[in-house]
Amino acid sequence: MASSVSLGEGCDIASGATVGHWYDSDTQPPVIGDEATIRTGTIVYDDVAIGNRFNTGHNAVIRELTEIGDDVLVGTNTVIDGRTSIGSGVSLQTGVYIPSHTTIGDDVFIGPHAVLTNDPLPIRADVDLVGPTIEDNVSIGGNATILPDVTIGEGSFVAAGAVVTTDVPPNTLAIGVPAVHKQLPPELDTPNQIR
Repeated sequence: MASSVSLGEGCDIASGATVGHWYDSDTQPPVIGDEATIRTGTIVYDDVAIGNRFNTGHNAVIRELTEIGDDVLVGTNTVIDGRTSIGSGVSLQTGVYIPSHTTIGDDVFIGPHAVLTNDPLPIRADVDLVGPTIEDNVSIGGNATILPDVTIGEGSFVAAGAVVTTDVPPNTLAIGVPAVHKQLPPELDTPNQIR
């Protein structure tokens, strides 16, 4: 861990974690709030700001210019590719991929191995990267794929394995490949209980 990292009180940083990874000549050390637990193999780049009660699994990567709120879990082997904003009360399970230029709201659950994308024409054309926007209180099931520049509306539920190619209206179920939109069943029409 770099000596200039700003850590809050009660943090537990494993000896095999890297907190403060330099990537450019003009970077600033990360700032991490109180009561963080950062496990072995995790790398937190410079120019990252993280709130209180942050937890990681093993081998997570949080790239530069990422802002993370309070009460956030970043699971084992999850990658946040930087230039991203993540709210409070967010749970990113094992193996989630968050590309750069993504916005995630508060109280969001993203299941194991879900993949968000930001490049509409991978290596075929030089285009601006635009990640998805995940609004507050969204749940995304395991192995779902969210395409670039898609907005998942507040309170929506994306089923496991769904491939979301278009915006999902608030309080909607997205299911299938490509995902179709349906009314939320009563058991899913309730707020996430993450924190």
